[in-house]
Amino acid sequence: MTNTPFQVSRWKLAHGRNLELGPRGVLMAIINITPDSFSDGGRFIDAAAAVSAGLRAVEQGAEILDIGGESTRPDAAPVTAEEEQARILPVIAGLARETDAIISVDTYRAETARLAVEAGAHIVNDVHGLQREPAIAEAAAATGAGLCIMHTGRERQKLDDVVDDQFHFLDRSLEIAAGAGIARERIVLDPGFGFAKDTDENLELMARFGELHRFGLPMLVGTSRKRFIGAVTGRDAPARDVGTAATTALLRAAGAAIFRVHDVAINRDALVMADAMLAAKNSRRDTKP
Repeated sequence: MTNTPFQVSRWKLAHGRNLELGPRGVLMAIINITPDSFSDGGRFIDAAAAVSAGLRAVEQGAEILDIGGESTRPDAAPVTAEEEQARILPVIAGLARETDAIISVDTYRAETARLAVEAGAHIVNDVHGLQREPAIAEAAAATGAGLCIMHTGRERQKLDDVVDDQFHFLDRSLEIAAGAGIARERIVLDPGFGFAKDTDENLELMARFGELHRFGLPMLVGTSRKRFIGAVTGRDAPARDVGTAATTALLRAAGAAIFRVHDVAINRDALVMADAMLAAKNSRRDTKP
């Protein structure tokens, strides 16, 4: 089934919340409580600083705050579940007290996901697509959390075609989610830009993004400051926000629903312009005889 990505859908989340997707793009702010993330490691390792950063992101236009306690960059040092939880749970609880914004936990661990939702998170965001620790699907189901399932090419043999590999991997992830009893209205998918994909593969995935709507589910994208943007622009990670904003506008026009970003303000402007263009396009279509 091909999804109509600009029509209204409601993403059902934990704690009785939901988020309207489709007619306008939604920003998810990255709040990494890590010393070693590729772009912003160490900035928010203190819980109070992380909460303040989240509140600023909401003021700038973020509707979702994505809280992570373990870096996902290649060759990052692993952390224990206890260390991950010690980093993120106070931040999630603090944000839940201070804002009505939707909170996402970036983890692949079932126990961390469960504790995060108990602390106030609404979404579980798994960069391993439920395939590293499948029990996370059961945790999401038990808590009623919204679920973001990401594609990755790490630690496995990929198919040669970049879009075929999306279906090969994510169809299995969706089977795991269905087996845990997670309804489709609780799921969004993420094609995993930058995760074991080279520059050419990332650009091809952007160019063929519309093919992913065959999943019939909303799509979240995370291109922010990724290496392929640096390869194209020649800029180091902290200087890739303009390039990121360009991908935000292009992927919104291609039907992406949610945009996971470091710099909320610049991507908000890119998204507002893309949505204005789409509204004008739809208005013209509606007035044609």
